[in-house]
Amino acid sequence: MTSYQDLGLTPIINATGAVTRLGGAPMPPAVLEAFCEGAGQWVPLEQLQAAAGRRIAELTGTEAGLVTAGSAASLTLGTAAILCGFDLGRIERLPHCDDFPCEFVIAREQRSGYDHAVRAAGARFVEVGFNEIVSNAGVRRTEAWEYEAAFTENTAGVFYGYGHDSQPPLPEVIERAHRHGLPVLVDAAGELPPKRNLSEIAALGADLVGFSGGKAIRGPQSTGILCGRRDLVASAAIQMLDMDDHLNLWDPPPELVDREKLDGLPRHGIGRILKVSKEEVLALMTALELFSSGAYDAEWSEQHARLETIASGLSGRPATCTIEGSIEAERSPTLSIAIDEEALGRTAFDVCRGLRNGTPPVYVGHGRLAQGTLVINPLCMSDDQAPELSRRIGEELGG
Repeated sequence: MTSYQDLGLTPIINATGAVTRLGGAPMPPAVLEAFCEGAGQWVPLEQLQAAAGRRIAELTGTEAGLVTAGSAASLTLGTAAILCGFDLGRIERLPHCDDFPCEFVIAREQRSGYDHAVRAAGARFVEVGFNEIVSNAGVRRTEAWEYEAAFTENTAGVFYGYGHDSQPPLPEVIERAHRHGLPVLVDAAGELPPKRNLSEIAALGADLVGFSGGKAIRGPQSTGILCGRRDLVASAAIQMLDMDDHLNLWDPPPELVDREKLDGLPRHGIGRILKVSKEEVLALMTALELFSSGAYDAEWSEQHARLETIASGLSGRPATCTIEGSIEAERSPTLSIAIDEEALGRTAFDVCRGLRNGTPPVYVGHGRLAQGTLVINPLCMSDDQAPELSRRIGEELGG
């Protein structure tokens, strides 16, 4: 077996949480067991995806579901499905779509680097609205009427980045889009927990919703979920699956793909680069069952105790420690360490850099460094790493 050390790497203390750049969330033993069992047996992928999709549909309250190669893959596949449907010619031409509608309307304030996953399928964005509050130029954000005003014969759909404070409200955007027969693709990659979002976001009327499988669900990092309308999920599936078969032999379960909708068998679609392995599907489904059943909730008190250990070890240092979050929030608690940069003579960026370059290397949440604050998320930490982390931070704070 090849280890990280064999490759010349030193494992880090991950105090950031389930972020992609550090490898995602810890997979529970049952998830790893499912992965290993799946790796030793073989099944047709269209049958496996259909079976997984049935359960995803039940848990999300949607018509159909698909296991994808991460939430970004969900967005690319969802976009491709909206662009093409069951049109084999369009499927063959993606990402080139100059001769059919390919524009997605998006709020300007919802643009991000992650929307490259939508553009990768060939879609072009039409931006609407302003966030005048942020720009200190007024009191308004994007409003639903601005979407509708941008709809033209070239509009294929609407892309919406979901968050607890996203504006305008998703139901208003959906109502405007559906008034014109346009589907809405929702990016909800990081919106779990709470568990209720699994079904409540789609229940608002969204046509397709994408979730991450490697964060709160704690499946393999390179997995995600696409759920929603049956016809669109089917289009996404045939653009992802290995289609090297004969039409008169290919027999997908009808709940995944209705063959009557197809004039023939498409060749490999744009989603072929986003394939998902059989063992990843089994592992993701195992993790999804654990997550939806609330099996992870019992870990909150253990995670809180780790943060208390870290905070107590920093007593007397030039920093103020605050543990935030509650079990009702269904998220891991976090520890904020506000550094007295003037007293320390170093910035939070300096401390963060020192933690990364020390022994062992430590990666903390860096989203609030500009405010002089380190954030500790205990999800990916073990009990024995808590005192070690406290020691390392103490060293960087002058102890």
